[in-house]
Amino acid sequence: MSNSNDKEKINMSVEIAGVTMKNPVTVASGTFGSGMEYDEFFDVSLLGAVTTKGVANVPWPGNPVPRIAEINSGMMNAIGLQNPGIDTFIERDLKFLATKDTRIIVNVCGKSEAEYIDVVERLADTNADLLEINVSCPNVKEGGIAFGQDPKALSHITAEIKKRAKQPVIMKLSPNVTSISEMAKAAEAAGSDAISLINTITGMKIDIYRKSFVLANRTGGVSGPCIKPIAVRMVYEASHAVKIPVIGMGGISTAEDAIEFILAGATAVSVGTANFHDPLASVKVIEGIEEYMKKMGIKDINEIRGAVQ
Repeated sequence: MSNSNDKEKINMSVEIAGVTMKNPVTVASGTFGSGMEYDEFFDVSLLGAVTTKGVANVPWPGNPVPRIAEINSGMMNAIGLQNPGIDTFIERDLKFLATKDTRIIVNVCGKSEAEYIDVVERLADTNADLLEINVSCPNVKEGGIAFGQDPKALSHITAEIKKRAKQPVIMKLSPNVTSISEMAKAAEAAGSDAISLINTITGMKIDIYRKSFVLANRTGGVSGPCIKPIAVRMVYEASHAVKIPVIGMGGISTAEDAIEFILAGATAVSVGTANFHDPLASVKVIEGIEEYMKKMGIKDINEIRGAVQ
């Protein structure tokens, strides 16, 4: 005999390149560390996945300070991908995440093809479930242009990483391009298993009294609610250009924001800047999506993906 509660059951699980997430919510790289700090506020096992801060083959000191600035409806950062390097990351961060019932997406950064490959190969036999490749890093051999700003460079780095990676690969696309659809297609054609977008948008802030740049780096990545409409548009365009899954991000603060991205075509979503002003933001997004589904009579989250055509 069926239980009346069965009618209330809803499916929030989604699949990214053969990896099942219990719900479609992860966190944006660089806003969550590896979850250790946030685990004091809530059990990070509640998340569909934890996306770690970017890790390189050796420790990076990052940019000089000041490197964070508040702006209307968001923030700017020029952290410079400060990280402890892959050795410490495997020993400390992956060991911690192994104790949690959540998927692990490791964000990988590098300044050359060899650096990316070094990290990818080091992660091959670890408990990482998916690799997110940050192609917004400056390509030092090509004059500093980001790997993700040139379709040929993106295609090449994607193909080289795919040759070595044991885990599925997610290419994280830069929004600082002419055509996001073209970049999405280049990543897919080169073998990427999924894409995530958008990364931060390059911006600048000037102190009018000191007559100087607010950030020591002069420019920084703009994130937060102010970029959400741009991110939704880019996720819509990218998801309609490719057949691989899309992880959408950019200014998600609420469940309503997240649902917008899913309706635009995202399979999963990442909560980023919102974590800084509310450590429980990602959990509230998960709960809000569930409430929305019950209210709208939606049994499976996958039913509404890309529903807005």
